[in-house]
Amino acid sequence: MAINYSVKQGDCISSIAYEHGFFPDTIWNHPNNEELKKKREDPNVLMPGDIVFIPDKRIKELSEPTNNVHKFRCKNTPEKFKLQLMLDKSPRAGEEYELDVDGLKFPGKTDAEGKLQHSIPPDAKHGTLKLVSSGETYQLQLGHLNPSDEITGAQGRLRNLGLYFGPLDGQMSAALEVAILEYQLLKDLELDGELNEETKAALKQDHGS
Repeated sequence: MAINYSVKQGDCISSIAYEHGFFPDTIWNHPNNEELKKKREDPNVLMPGDIVFIPDKRIKELSEPTNNVHKFRCKNTPEKFKLQLMLDKSPRAGEEYELDVDGLKFPGKTDAEGKLQHSIPPDAKHGTLKLVSSGETYQLQLGHLNPSDEITGAQGRLRNLGLYFGPLDGQMSAALEVAILEYQLLKDLELDGELNEETKAALKQDHGS
């Protein structure tokens, strides 16, 4: 039965589609989700309370000869986890790391740009990244980033960039204003400490979403 699903914190189109037995594109590109698609643009960055239409499932029938062996391939829908490590504006290249996503282990080294990439389950929620040489450990919340035009979205992006350490409460504060000013100074933007359109756009671009 078709339903209107209310997005929860940590949801994205990939996890919602996986939970309901669909491919992400089937949900995201459904005509009933056109307004949501225009509003959010990125299927992996939704806001709690957004409504996603989940259509009825359709049964696919195949006609095959009897008394023969037939192979059917089940399409998998892994998601790509991408991260770039920086230190003082320079990529942390060649960093040996241990990534744990919901119990799945992914050891490796960052590339020349300090980037790492792995295929992970679409419904993954939590992860841990440990840098072997320094012992630094980072807790990862997957699917928790809110849209960039929301205050919580700006707070999350500034936190990920190492500029903000306050709560993700959607409230302007002195700590958030200082973080915005620091970011604006780094990006040579107007120094007003406000989440103006130019600052929000730069945050979205720098963060990759």
